[in-house]
Amino acid sequence: MRIVSLVPSATDLLATIGAGEDLVGVTRYCTDGAPDDAARIGGTKNPDVAAVVDLAPDLVVANTEENRPEDLERLREAGLTIEETYPRTVRDALTMTRRLGRVTGHEAEADRHADAIRDAIAAAEAAVPSPRVMALTLVWRRPWMGLGPDTYADDLLWTCGFGNVLSGFDDRYPRLEEGLFLGADVVLLPSEPYEFGEEDLPAVADLAGEVPTRFVDGQALTWHGPRTAAALARFSALATELAALA
Repeated sequence: MRIVSLVPSATDLLATIGAGEDLVGVTRYCTDGAPDDAARIGGTKNPDVAAVVDLAPDLVVANTEENRPEDLERLREAGLTIEETYPRTVRDALTMTRRLGRVTGHEAEADRHADAIRDAIAAAEAAVPSPRVMALTLVWRRPWMGLGPDTYADDLLWTCGFGNVLSGFDDRYPRLEEGLFLGADVVLLPSEPYEFGEEDLPAVADLAGEVPTRFVDGQALTWHGPRTAAALARFSALATELAALA
């Protein structure tokens, strides 16, 4: 089978379940799991559609949030088969993992990872502290943007014992203004898509006040699939730790 992946997390998942050798095209951002000889076909938002078509893949794996609908429509019009993923919960990641295993012929390994996600969900839900740790999770600076509702990362945090102070917003990634008072117990600062560092802490304090901060792994928070089980364990442990300090 010849596969093109249009999203880094999908490339990571495909390689993990044993389909990495079938990847003939990946984005320039696919740094985990991509074979050295796979063609680089642009970015997630601006793939070279003609180059993808020229690769004659049997399957193109895409993501509703990461890829533009007009690019996917052009690929469909060219006769290509698109597996469009859109996990918005940790259980969606479990289902997606099994599904990609079936469409690529790697059911056994995909099921093994899906079972690990299932078990990690149960363990995290059993360890949810009371009360929950209310978190403000930032995803971008200039402009400030936070993690809102109806997202995979939001569901992961809730599953692990956090509450999301932005869950009541309409936007999935709301823009934020300085001087917020949202009742957060902690501000989570991921390493991607914006890579927060120590130099950002004064500005974070201007935004959210004197709230404790924690740097967290952005890939663990947002990459669904083979990283989900470990991410559930990691964020569950963090929620338990922070709850004990409250």
